[in-house]
Amino acid sequence: MRIAKATEAQRWNKVRVLQRLLTRSHQAKLLAVRRVTSNRGRNTPGIDGTRWINPQQKWHAAMSLSCRGYRAQPLRRIHIPKKNGKTRPLGIPTMHDRAMQALFLLATEPVTESTADHHSYGFRPKHSAADAIERCFVVLAQRSSAQWILEGDIKGCFDNISHDWMLRHLCIKRKILAQWLKAGFLEKGQLFSTVAGTPQGGLCSAEHNPPYEQCRIMHSVCL
Repeated sequence: MRIAKATEAQRWNKVRVLQRLLTRSHQAKLLAVRRVTSNRGRNTPGIDGTRWINPQQKWHAAMSLSCRGYRAQPLRRIHIPKKNGKTRPLGIPTMHDRAMQALFLLATEPVTESTADHHSYGFRPKHSAADAIERCFVVLAQRSSAQWILEGDIKGCFDNISHDWMLRHLCIKRKILAQWLKAGFLEKGQLFSTVAGTPQGGLCSAEHNPPYEQCRIMHSVCL
């Protein structure tokens, strides 16, 4: 709440101070570990094969979250089938990297949610396809409604996002963000570097309530 209020007041120095305090707090670290060990991907390890199962492992993991000396590991690349018969690449970070992402998500999300368009429904918490449909109904139910609806898609969106732009504009510690963007990925034992784009997969999955399709996404902080 304090980060959101500072963002709305455009007090950016205070935003950074509050974010730093949050990412160093034990409570936030415990919450980050809880998040990555309670979602459906908790049993899917990264390249190190590590999973946090018992309370002792989770406690040790939370206390190990620190920016000092942090180095992100490459993602484990897998391919998941699409409805059209093709496959979509999915990058699986290690549990430690996922927890670090979750920790910084707690500090960054209040900023992005305070500045985002009220009628933007994709890749956001507590927003769903149902909300977008409801908004369309409200807009189109008026006599003065537009006669045409245009649908567009950004081709290769995840694969071509500029790293430089993100490092300049996202309100997150640059050294940490750069670690995630430049981590690369392992596929069939070979390491590939990443010079642009972000991996699909990782931290979060969002579910659209039935009967709408369930889809896996990443929040902007994981990019």
